[in-house]
Formats: sequence, C-alpha cells, structure tokens
Amino acid sequence: MKKTIALLTGGTTGEWVISVKSAATIAHNLDTDKFEVYKIMLTQQTWYYEPADSVKIEIDRNDFSLTIKGHKITFDGVFIAIHGSPGEDGKLQGYFDMLGLPYTTCDALTSAITMNKGYTKSIVLDIEGLHVAKSVQIFKNTPYNVTDIKQSLRLPYFVKPNNGGSSIGMSKVKNQYDLQTAIDKAFKEDTQVLIEEFIEGREFTVGVVKLDGKVTVLPATEVETAKEFFDFEAKYTPGVATETTPAPLRPETRKRVEQIATAVYTKLNCRGVVRIDFILTGDEADFYFIEINTIPGQTATSFIPQQVAASGMKLNDFYTKMIKETIG
Repeated sequence: MKKTIALLTGGTTGEWVISVKSAATIAHNLDTDKFEVYKIMLTQQTWYYEPADSVKIEIDRNDFSLTIKGHKITFDGVFIAIHGSPGEDGKLQGYFDMLGLPYTTCDALTSAITMNKGYTKSIVLDIEGLHVAKSVQIFKNTPYNVTDIKQSLRLPYFVKPNNGGSSIGMSKVKNQYDLQTAIDKAFKEDTQVLIEEFIEGREFTVGVVKLDGKVTVLPATEVETAKEFFDFEAKYTPGVATETTPAPLRPETRKRVEQIATAVYTKLNCRGVVRIDFILTGDEADFYFIEINTIPGQTATSFIPQQVAASGMKLNDFYTKMIKETIG
C-alpha cells in the first residue's frame, strides 16, 4: 500500500529559494508506485498545498492535515526539505513529535544543537582523529571585547553567524581592523556569532546516512574555488567552484574520513541524511571539522545527489530507503 508523504518546502529564511529547488529534485525522484506525495509550502504567513488545478489549500495545523473537496488527507510521514529555520533548527521536529508524526530528519534536540556551530564543536571535540579550529563565540546582547578576540586568535579569521546556513553573512578577515565590520555583518543574520581561526588545507564535504539499519558514508566531494571561501555564490552558481566526486584521496585517508564521519553521526544521534564539511591539512594530514548540515541541499547541483550517484545508487532508491529508515 502506498504511503502518503508530505514533502515540506519553503521556510522563513533566505535559504527558502534553495529549499524549493531541493524539493523539486526530491519530488522528481520519489517512487510514485510507493508514495503519494503532497508538496506543502511553508511561509511566514501560511502553510499550504497548491494543486495544479485549484487554488491554495491551507494545512490544518491542529493535526497537519489537508481537506480537498471535502476529503480529509492525513500523512504517514513528512519529508522535511526546509533548509534553515524552522526546518533545520528543531522547531518543526518538535511540532511533529507532539503530533506523533514521523519525519526524515534528525530529532528536535539534535537539530537544535547542530544548528549552533559552536555548541556542535564542543560535543564532537573528543572524537578520535577529529580537530576543531580555535574559536570565540559572542552574543548580541552580551558585551564582548574585540581587542581580547584579536589577542586570543591568529589571523586570518572566519566570522560567521552561529546558526546560519549557505554561508550567508560570513566573512574572511585578513586584516584585524576589518573584524568589527565582519562581526556587524554576521549579527545582521543571527544573535550569536562565531569567530574562528582560518585553517589552511583542502576542503571537503561528505554525506552520511543510515540505510538498511547501517550508517553509510557516501563518497566525499572535494571543493575548490577561486573565491576566498565557499560562499553562497560559489555554492549555488554553476562554474564558480570545482567539485570533484569522489574526491581524490588515498584509500587510508578515505577510511579515516569514514570512521570520523560515522563517529560524528553517531555521537550527535543523527537520523536521515546529513552532510559534514571538513578540511584536511597538509598532505591529507589532520581532519578539521567545520560544520554539519542536518538538511543538506538536494538541488540538481547539490553534493548529496552527486555523492549518491558516485556510490552507484539511484536517487529514487536512496530516498525510498531513507523514508523506510526514518518513517517506516
């Protein structure tokens, strides 16, 4: 019997554009023999379903149901494809937990913690073989001393909104006199800001997912860009960055990356597919953890679809297995 799935897209941040593109990829690759899919758009004002032949139909948020032509539709589960708030920070997960409705992502607690880059780092810190950049976390309504920050960290710095995504509001600071401007820019996106030392090395990202009851690490992607860092433009504009999947890594390095990525996924109690960004210093030497994305992009040019293809799996099968694992 087909499962009725709500594919939830949109959101309330600048990342909603990416969410819509991700949902399009997911919808295109969900097995119609197995799933009846309703794409639900979430905005600041309303949550709605828009059939091709009709006007918008609002979701009843009391039980997350739809009524179409007098017929009430309830869902077996929710495929959350919202990047940023409220899809990636635990808010929707908490709501669905209260309704007893299963979903495809990490739970509310893991989602909330991993949305905060500083808190996440403090949890994964003791994983064997994993390093984190030295950093300072500051809060909007708490006094901070720029001079103290400059003394405790080495230039250059990365300044980023602690809870942001898609590198929005992020800056690379090479001159100490530019630090305050970068902090102000990041505070426009968030009430917490992370300032960390820049780590020199090759940049990678790797998808991790539980399929058939087993944590599976997808082939890693190496990311190279002529820009100062992998910003919003480099992430979503074809040709700005070079992405190589699978990444050219020695077999022993690949094995080490898989072990560390599995340990991060397990330690943070992840569910569904996540993406871990990391840097390898020197000649495939130290593994530096950058961040984890618990609802990674699924657009046509995104990393996860690339990595699924490189693993020899079809997206159709990948999503089917993921739904089976998380929704049942």
